[in-house]
Amino acid sequence: MEYTYKTKGTCSTSITFDINGDVITNVRFTGGCNGNLKTISSLVEGCTVDYIIEHCKGITCGFKSTSCGDQLANAVAEAYEKNK
Repeated sequence: MEYTYKTKGTCSTSITFDINGDVITNVRFTGGCNGNLKTISSLVEGCTVDYIIEHCKGITCGFKSTSCGDQLANAVAEAYEKNK
């Protein structure tokens, strides 16, 4: 199932991905640092929600209290809860 999350406090404006059970694939960020976000998408391809949360939750960017990785953790957690 495809899920889109509107980010808060980051240069990227949204994250779209597929969720099948607790596995995340096809992560796409809109806006933000293109190369870094392609890297994040590649690294989390096929990972579980728990894995992404464990490795991305709480990461900050510069002086911001969040980051695109932190927003991804929020997004997959929200999608998982809504699709239980």
